Amino acid sequence: MSLLIRFARGAARAPVLLAVTALFIMMIMTFFDVVLRSTINTPIEAATELTRILMAIVVFSALPVVSGRAGHISVDVLDWVFSRAAARGRDVAINLLSGVLLWWPAERVTVLAERARSYGDVTEYLGIPQFYIAWFIAVLTFVTALVLVLRGLVLAFSPDLVRPADD
Repeated sequence: MSLLIRFARGAARAPVLLAVTALFIMMIMTFFDVVLRSTINTPIEAATELTRILMAIVVFSALPVVSGRAGHISVDVLDWVFSRAAARGRDVAINLLSGVLLWWPAERVTVLAERARSYGDVTEYLGIPQFYIAWFIAVLTFVTALVLVLRGLVLAFSPDLVRPADD
């Protein structure tokens, strides 16, 4: 089991590295866009479309990792109502339900990605095919759904393997 846990932790590094790289590129691009716009009145024309693409990469790369670590923002208004066992049951139900429900938007994005591919949609300035980013979003949404279902199953059957969200 420890080999599986080590594999999962190692696999979680790849999307985090991708998200960090995209965020760094977006930061550098924004800096140069502001400097060029302010000094010589020549903004980077493709900055808007690159920002959209890089923002999608940041958000959807981080989504499976945040979901796997239970790092979502939550408000613990009713936690005092639940006993420890009831809280675990609630968390199992929420993770399983969220994973199952997330499958539908992932399937819808695959339909949109294929539609963009069949129409030949490209970005305005750079001509990047739009279906690439749509497929990226779809795949990582499927991965997030799988991660949530697996997290729910692990919480149900081996809760000692899952670290609390506070860690």
